[in-house]
Amino acid sequence: MTIPEIIQSHKGKCFSIEVLPPLKGRGIGQLFANIDTMREFGPAYINITTHRSEMVYKSTPDGLYQRVSERARPGTVAVAAAIQSRYGIPAVPHIICSGFSKIETEYALIDLNFLGINNLLLLRGDKAKHESSFRPNDNGHAHASELAAQVNDFNRGLFLDGTSMEIVAETSFSYGVAGYPEKHDEAPNGDMDIIWLKHKVDSGADYIVTQMFFDNDKYHSFVRKCREAGIMVPIIPGIKPIVTRSQLTVLPKIFHVDIPSELASAIMECKNDDEAKAVGVEWCTAQMRDLYDKGVPSVHIYSLNATNSVKKILENIM
Repeated sequence: MTIPEIIQSHKGKCFSIEVLPPLKGRGIGQLFANIDTMREFGPAYINITTHRSEMVYKSTPDGLYQRVSERARPGTVAVAAAIQSRYGIPAVPHIICSGFSKIETEYALIDLNFLGINNLLLLRGDKAKHESSFRPNDNGHAHASELAAQVNDFNRGLFLDGTSMEIVAETSFSYGVAGYPEKHDEAPNGDMDIIWLKHKVDSGADYIVTQMFFDNDKYHSFVRKCREAGIMVPIIPGIKPIVTRSQLTVLPKIFHVDIPSELASAIMECKNDDEAKAVGVEWCTAQMRDLYDKGVPSVHIYSLNATNSVKKILENIM
C-alpha cells in the first residue's frame, strides 16, 4: 500500500518514526534495539534517512594528504530492507539529490524494486559542508522535482538512457516530498515556497511530510495556505522532542525553525540535560495530543537519537 493508504486504513492514532542508519563499521543491533523500544506502540511505517558523501582529507603512507569522497552512514537501501524484513513494517527510505548522480539513483531504484520496497521520500538534501550553496553532483539532480521525474520514468518502465525495461514492475513507486511550515531557508518568502511545493506535488508526490516545528499554529497555517494553493494531498506533521539544552540553539541554526518563547524559557531554566529532556517530552506530548484533537490523521516523529523520549511521549498519548 502507499503511505496515504496505510494512514487511511490505520486503526487508532496513526504515527510514523524516522531512524538513522548506523555509522559505517557499526552493526545494526543498536538500531534494532531503538526500533524495539518504539515498536510496541505500532508505528505505521518507518522512515530511514540517508546522507550524502563528503569530501575528507586522509593521510597517505608517504605522509601527504589525499582528498577523497566518504559516506559516514552507508547502506540506506540495505537498512530499509532489513527493517521491513525483520518487523513487517513498511520501510520508507529517503532518496536524495545531494551527493548522488542520476545513475546512482537508478541503481537504488532497481535494488529497492527487487526488494519490494515501493514507498519513498524524495528530497533535494543539504549542501555539502565545504560548499557555500547547494550544487548537484556531476550528472545529478538539482531539485526534488527532477528526482520525481526520474522516478516517474522508472515507473513507466524507462531507464535513464531511454531504453525500456523488459519487465515493468507490477507495483510502482509511491513517493512523498518535504514541506516547510516556516518556509525553506533558501526560499525568498513563504508564498514562493508553496509554489515550489505545489510543483513537486504536481510532479506526482502522493503526500507531504513537514520539517519539524514546535508551534502547531504554524503547521495549521501552512496547511491552510497549501489548500488555498490547490495542494490537496495529505500533509503529515513532523515533530521532534528536544533532548538537550544545546538544541535550543542548534536546532534553529541547522533546521531554520523557531523555538516558541515558552519552550525556550523552560529549557533555559533547566539545570541539566535530564531536565531539558523532561521538558521536551512534555512539550512534544502536548503538540501530538493537540494535532490529533484537531483531526490530523497521522504524525511523523523524528525519533533519531531521542528513542527514550519518544517512548515516553507514546506512553502518554497511546
